[in-house]
Formats: sequence, C-alpha cells, structure tokens
Amino acid sequence: MPVKLYPSLAKYVAELIEGGERIDPERKKLLRKLRRYVAEKSGDTAALNFICTHNSRRSHLAQIWTAVAAAYYGLDHVETYSGGTEATAFNPRAVAALRRAGFVIDAPEGDNPRYRVRFSDEAEPLECWSKTFDNPANPGKDFAAVMTCSHADENCPFIPGAELRLALTYDDPKEADGTPEEEARYDERVREIGGEVFWGVKGVRG
Repeated sequence: MPVKLYPSLAKYVAELIEGGERIDPERKKLLRKLRRYVAEKSGDTAALNFICTHNSRRSHLAQIWTAVAAAYYGLDHVETYSGGTEATAFNPRAVAALRRAGFVIDAPEGDNPRYRVRFSDEAEPLECWSKTFDNPANPGKDFAAVMTCSHADENCPFIPGAELRLALTYDDPKEADGTPEEEARYDERVREIGGEVFWGVKGVRG
C-alpha cells in the first residue's frame, strides 16, 4: 500500500514528479531498463543494489530515493541496498542535503555511523551506512546491480550474483566540497537522482 510522506518531503516529491518529463531521452532509455526489471519481478522480490566506489554519496542517494519511490507507489516487492568497492562512511554533506529535501535523519557518532533515514511515519526507517557491495547485509544473488559512478562501473566489471547490471552514473558532488558551490551541488544531485528514480519506477504495478 502507498505510504503518506512527511509534508515537506511530499511537496518536494510532487515537484520531482512534475519535472519528470524534462529528463533527457537517453537517460530515460536507461531508466526504462530499471523499470522493466522491477515490473518483471512483480510477485517476487525486486532487489536493487546501488553501487559506487566509496558508498558515501550517490549510491546512498539512489538507494534511499528508490525506497521512497517504491513506498510512494505501493511497490511492496522492491527492496533497496547500496554498497561500494570499498567502505568509507555515508558523507555528512549528502545527509544534510537529504534533510533539506525533507527527510528526517538522526545524527549518530563514529567513523562509519549507521544513519536511520525516515520519510514517513507509516514506513520503517532505512538504516544507511557505508559497506562493500558484497557485504552480508546486501543480496548475494538474484538482484540488479545499478552502478551509480563511472569509476566503479569501469573498475568492477563483474558483480557476482547480479541478474542485471545497469550503468546509471551521476556526477560526483564531492567535486564541490569546500567551495561556495558545495551546498548547491549536493542539492542538485539529490534532486537529479530523486527525479530520475521516481520517473523510472512510475507506472510499475506491484
């Protein structure tokens, strides 16, 4: 069943959906592959593992937005994960950008904190921390490997157990760290990934 998002996040999502038709046609071709996989798994589990080099920014953003989109459209068969070719930490700049979009996120301590990301009182929070793509917390077989950065896509050509490998890469907001454009660049990436994910799963029936 669809869930009711927090009010500020619901407004943000409405804007994402409204802007969906402005997504580049070439990106839509990739997103249709993701949509097809999720649709074909209806009645089973559509496990999606979003993979980036450090599992610190883009892979987390994609995992979280896909979980939100699945809950928003009532796709109970979708499960989302993320991982990297190495583990670091979920970057606090990305966490802050998600908060600005309307997510409710706690502030744990430690070198690799486990953030609890909430988007609705009707859904369990997501537990997000940096890990490798083959961590036991992630699926080991029968999943889609969605590569969210070109470095991981190029340097990790084989993902064991993946039924589908899809290169859906994004520019790294890290490039703006420590500059006046930092906040805007992270907000831009959060909006871009969210908009594409919502367009990608729209129309799937669970």
